[in-house]
Amino acid sequence: MNRRELLGVLGATAAGLTAITGGGARAQEAQGPEHKHHPFHSERGHHTEEQQECAETCARCMHECEDGFHHCLRQARQSGKVEYARAAHLCIDCAEVCGTAAKLVASGSHLLVHICAACAEACDDCLAVCEPLKDPEMKLVIESLRKCAQSCRGMVKAIGEHKHHHPTQ
Repeated sequence: MNRRELLGVLGATAAGLTAITGGGARAQEAQGPEHKHHPFHSERGHHTEEQQECAETCARCMHECEDGFHHCLRQARQSGKVEYARAAHLCIDCAEVCGTAAKLVASGSHLLVHICAACAEACDDCLAVCEPLKDPEMKLVIESLRKCAQSCRGMVKAIGEHKHHHPTQ
């Protein structure tokens, strides 16, 4: 990932997290009263604590997976270990899914149930390849993947407790 792409991802993540922590209040008001009653917002129209935590966890996982990608890529180049090449590929793909999840959760998207379910599965797939490496340098990546999958599953469960909203209805 070049510097321009990294700055873009960091900027988008920061904007999403700003929206969660109150910077998006005016945008929510402009969207009308139906947005305030979205099941992923508190009664005041702000994001729930669970939603904020999930977005932050996904953003952290994105960054850890990007670091894991670079570590695995170096290992694959230096030692020629095929398992590191596969882990590198999964880490960078998982980082993309986690980054998208962070943005959509932060924005209170009506697609939360879909992206959170996909993010949890992507984290599980990445874990299945990274854990067997037993590489101490991957410890933070593995911890972050576990937390992200758990947080996303929590969001899916919370969403399931509310009637799932379909924008076409």
